[in-house]
Amino acid sequence: MADSFDYVVVGAGLAGAATAWRLAERGHQVAVVERSEPANHEGSSHGSARIFRFAYAETAYAALVKESLAGWKELGRLARHSLITPTGCVDYGQVRKPRELAEVLASVGVAHEVLSPEEARSRWPQFAFDTVVLWHSGAGVIDAQETVHTMVRAAVGLGARVYEDWALAAARRSGAGYLLTNERGEELRAGRVVIAAGGWLPRLLGGLDLPSAFLASLPAFTVMQETAFHFPYREQPDPGTFWPAFIHKRHGIQTYGLPGRRDADYRGQKLAEFNGGRAIADASAQDGLIDPAHRERIVEYVKQYVPGLLPEPYAETTCLFTNTPDEEFVIDSADGVTVLSPCSGHGAKFAPLLGELAVDLATGAREVPLRFRPSLAGAGRQA
Repeated sequence: MADSFDYVVVGAGLAGAATAWRLAERGHQVAVVERSEPANHEGSSHGSARIFRFAYAETAYAALVKESLAGWKELGRLARHSLITPTGCVDYGQVRKPRELAEVLASVGVAHEVLSPEEARSRWPQFAFDTVVLWHSGAGVIDAQETVHTMVRAAVGLGARVYEDWALAAARRSGAGYLLTNERGEELRAGRVVIAAGGWLPRLLGGLDLPSAFLASLPAFTVMQETAFHFPYREQPDPGTFWPAFIHKRHGIQTYGLPGRRDADYRGQKLAEFNGGRAIADASAQDGLIDPAHRERIVEYVKQYVPGLLPEPYAETTCLFTNTPDEEFVIDSADGVTVLSPCSGHGAKFAPLLGELAVDLATGAREVPLRFRPSLAGAGRQA
């Protein structure tokens, strides 16, 4: 007979692990099913380098980052060390609009500075800034993998069960709940289901027993195979010279970078182009191949804009972004199934808060922002 739970969470990345932790914390019987293992390299939550930042063009998102801080402190206590390494972040470029970002940070009470290109270059000579620069010291680098493992351990400690190598094939109605079947035909029963499958979501949607109107309301999910490159420091940083994270958006290319930390043997900076990769059908279509033309594009960028790095990548990898057309998160539900896709390349910083939001919606404890619920678009998807 199939094991039965109040909730089954599908996917043990940042969003799924956070949801399982918060569900177990509230006393529910929880299972997490993961097609591989938590924070695996075929998903979007592996590695030690994700940017934590407050700078958003919209006040609502910046405020949510502030709201997430309590959860990050809680996770730090559970891990017995901070999961965010402070680095600060510099934002610049015509498209990034640093002065407008500064107004948002001021509105939510986040400390920041706006610097001229000359002032910024005197502070960080390793960059060739081309516009005014927004600096906020509260930014940092998230250890995504350790965050997932910390949340999974916390959930298990509260009674949750983790099923690894359990690839969901379908979730069909059964009585008052759902019968979940994996690709080997094994089954679990759940009163309710949370789908946090990242780049696997597009292929799973057809196997969910959900109203056609709800499925039609969901945005198109585009899975991108992105490429990240690690460039060595020209000079190893000393106490007087440190490397912040950065986001540089100019016409023609939008890049970001951060200290590579464990992923890159602490030797250099991780750089990538936002949505510079290629679209694939879903996570199963990823091939891990690096486009030589894209590599050369980033090398040329480093030569021009980041003189503090040697323009010769010593490591490179691919990863997945699951994008919505408006880059909004999806936290929506119907008939006992919650679809959780905090995607478009900017969800990691919200991890502990995402679990709370998903659990509030799944349990009916509290509503989530309407902008995250496309099924209620008439009530204000952009509210």
